[in-house]
Amino acid sequence: MKRINCVALLAVVLTVLAGCGSQQAGYQIVDRHHSISVSRDQQYPGSKWDTKLVVSRFPECQRRYTLAPSGDKFKMDLYRVEPGVFILNQGKTWYVAETKECRHQKFDSVPPEPGELIGTFQTKEEELVFVSKEKKGDDEAAKKPAADK
Repeated sequence: MKRINCVALLAVVLTVLAGCGSQQAGYQIVDRHHSISVSRDQQYPGSKWDTKLVVSRFPECQRRYTLAPSGDKFKMDLYRVEPGVFILNQGKTWYVAETKECRHQKFDSVPPEPGELIGTFQTKEEELVFVSKEKKGDDEAAKKPAADK
C-alpha cells in the first residue's frame, strides 16, 4: 500500500515538473559571439516567467540582467541607436543596452527617439522567438493577395 502511494506521489511530482519551462531567443549582431538575447524560466505551471536580458560580446564580456517578470505572452521590441547600442521596449518599460562593455540600464522616462526597429522578441505558439523586422515584412507580404503585391 505504501509503495502505491509513493508511486502516485512521484507521478504527481513529475507531472508538475513537466510543466516547468525554459525558453531562449537571441538576436545575433555579428555572429553568435556578439548578441542580445532574452531568457525566460518558469518555476511551475501558471507561475510568472523570470525574464533575463543577456548582453554578450565574447570573449570580452557577457552579462545577464533581470527584467520584470512576465506572463505567458511576451513582447519586447529591439531598436538600434548606433552600432553596439540598443533600446528595448517591453510594454511601458524602456531599457538601453550596449555591447562594448555589456551594460544595461532602465530608462526613467520614454526615450525621445528609440532608433531603427530591428525586430521583436515575442512568444509565438507558446515559444519565445526573435522575429526580425525583415522577417515580419516577408510574412506580411506573403499574406497579401497576389493582385496587391
